[in-house]
Amino acid sequence: MRMRVSAVQYHLHTISSFDEFAKQCEHYIKTAMEFEAEFILFPEFFTTQLLSIGDEKTGEALKITDLPLFTERYERLFSDFAKEYDVHIIGGTHVTEWKGGIQNTAYLFYPDGSYQMQSKLHITPAEVEGWNMQQGETFRIFETEKGTIAILTCYDIEFPEVVRMAKAKGADVVFCPSCTDDRHGFHRVRYTSHARAVENQIYVVGAGTVGSLPTVDLMRANVGQAVVISPNDIPFPPAGIVAEGIMNDDMIITADLDLSLLYEVRKKGSVTTWRDRRTDLYPDWWEHE
Repeated sequence: MRMRVSAVQYHLHTISSFDEFAKQCEHYIKTAMEFEAEFILFPEFFTTQLLSIGDEKTGEALKITDLPLFTERYERLFSDFAKEYDVHIIGGTHVTEWKGGIQNTAYLFYPDGSYQMQSKLHITPAEVEGWNMQQGETFRIFETEKGTIAILTCYDIEFPEVVRMAKAKGADVVFCPSCTDDRHGFHRVRYTSHARAVENQIYVVGAGTVGSLPTVDLMRANVGQAVVISPNDIPFPPAGIVAEGIMNDDMIITADLDLSLLYEVRKKGSVTTWRDRRTDLYPDWWEHE
C-alpha cells in the first residue's frame, strides 16, 4: 500500500545530439534510484529539447512536426531505462503522429520494458493555434504492481469530470506531467491539482519543465515546480503538500505515498468528499459515458 515516487524538474536547454538528451535523462533516473524510487515522473513536452539539435543541413531548429521522427528512439531509450533500473517511468509526454497530424502523448514504461500510452485529452488554445495539436480520444487507467494510477497531462487536471472518472475507475494516484510558460498557467495547474486531490481523496504528483529553449517556438519560457499533493486531512500535511521542489531549479523531489491513508479518510475522515457526492442532484460520470 506504499509507493515511492520521484518527480523531475527537467531543465530545458539547447543540446547538440540525441545522446546528450539520453545522458541528461539518465542522470535524473540515476538520482531517483539513489533514493530507491519506484515511479519516476518526467514533465510534459520535455522531449521538445530534441528540436534544439537542429537540422543538419540548415542548422535551424526543427519544427514540432519533426518531433515524431524521434519517437522510435525515445520509446527504445525509456523502455531500456525502465528495464535496466527496474522502475516505472512516466516518460513525460512526447509528440507523436496521429491520423495525419500530431498528438501530445504521455507514456508509462513498466519495469519489464513494456509501455502504455495516454494522449492528452484537453488541448489549450496555444497548442491548437501554434502547433495544430489534436486531442486524445480515449481515457484509461493503469494497473501496476504498486497500485492503480492515471496520467492526466497539464490542462487535463483543470477538468474535474475526468479526474472523477479516474477515481471511479479505481485510480488512487494521478500523475500530472505539465509545462507552463508563466506563473498564471503554473498556478492554474497547481491550484486545480489541490482541488482534485480534495474532491476525490487521491494523491496528485506533478512535474514541470524549467529552463528555456531559445530556438524552439512556444518553449522559450518555462515556469515549473515538482510537487506531491495529498488530500487535506489529519493523516496528511495541513497544506496538502507532501513534497515540493524549489521553483525553477534543476532538481528532483522524492516522497512516499501511503495508499492506506486514502482509504482511511474516505471512510472516516474529517470530510468524506468521495462518499458524500449528491448524485441525486447531479449525475455521476458514468451516466454520460
